[in-house]
Amino acid sequence: MSAPRRVLGVALLAMGCGGAAPSATSAPVDSLAVGVPITDTNGWVELTLGTAPLVLVAPHGGSIAPASLADRSCAVCVTGNDANTQDLARRIVESFAQRTGRRPQLVVNRLDRAKFDANRDRDEATGGAPVLFDTWATFHRFIDSASARAVRAGNGRALLLDLHGHAHPIARIELGYLLSESTLRASDATIQAALTQSSIARLVVDRRSGDDPLTVLRGATSFGGALAAAGYAAVPSPTAPAPLVGEPFFDGGYNTQRHGSRAGGVVDAIQLEHPFPGLRDSAANRQRYADSLAAITVRFLQRQYGWTPAR
Repeated sequence: MSAPRRVLGVALLAMGCGGAAPSATSAPVDSLAVGVPITDTNGWVELTLGTAPLVLVAPHGGSIAPASLADRSCAVCVTGNDANTQDLARRIVESFAQRTGRRPQLVVNRLDRAKFDANRDRDEATGGAPVLFDTWATFHRFIDSASARAVRAGNGRALLLDLHGHAHPIARIELGYLLSESTLRASDATIQAALTQSSIARLVVDRRSGDDPLTVLRGATSFGGALAAAGYAAVPSPTAPAPLVGEPFFDGGYNTQRHGSRAGGVVDAIQLEHPFPGLRDSAANRQRYADSLAAITVRFLQRQYGWTPAR
């Protein structure tokens, strides 16, 4: 892949999915070439526009660690990278494009997590360092612009997948919808009510498939159900509708809160937490998973959003 092109003073003109415009710009989003990565002026965050109603975000797989940036230090700061998730995101993009002829939008944080955490509010993300405030703002403007482009590609709807890695003792994919493990263990009525405040709140009320909300969350045709059918253990899914008491589980973070449909809008978001063994540990396993996830996502977009790629 060619080196990303740096854009001085980037602040894209595309309307955010919630209707608010990001800051003024020197480069209208529609003037940017599909499939050509651009970065902020420092080369720390990256955007590649596509032609599909899908946004992939890789916030914790960067490796750039400038000595000029102090390591983040705060009581709650996590500094370990999600190994190989940036590479995984790029493989998913290519597999999806080969399968459909349409490229997902891609947003990548290229900084090491010790320097910048692209899935936190500004103060925690930057460790309070003003030099990174513009980086944080640009990262989220990039997601807003990517989401706006994805919505146009999907005739008014889109899906965002926030890609992460975990080191929990159970090697399964954890799907974060902003529903806690205790909520996932609650009654059907409680879960259904909570889904209206989830990161897929729009999908709960606007499903082309006609599936009921609990099926969308954990049924055979859910994202977790499709992963399990492809041989990747996942929660929630038909075989693991919720974590058991005491089992660790990531239910979503800042990106799914900010860019999903919890507070309105037309972009649903899912945080995918991936184990390392058998999935992120080798290039062969990452490619195998990327191919599976691309196929699963295409079917999910077709079933739930009514999107069929036209070559």
